[in-house]
Amino acid sequence: MRTGIRALALAGTIGIVAGVAFAAPAVAAETDGSNCWGVVSAQAARSDGGLGSHASSFDEPRLGIGNVARLFGVDGPGGLGSLLASIDGNDATHC
Repeated sequence: MRTGIRALALAGTIGIVAGVAFAAPAVAAETDGSNCWGVVSAQAARSDGGLGSHASSFDEPRLGIGNVARLFGVDGPGGLGSLLASIDGNDATHC
């Protein structure tokens, strides 16, 4: 189970990095974003069966959602949720 979650997380990260160059400017303008992270993560959990572990559960430090949003140049967790929904290939996620 842990290996599957890691593989899914790695695939998602690769998809994000590959898609950001093309999708980020358009996605950032589409949302006012205040709750897109919660909406998209709930939709993904229902359709895919889970999301993985919280950043605080790892031994080594992680960036966290707000810092990852800044890394990709979107407006907070809501902007990140909108971005991920637009590039994750899952028709069940949208915001």
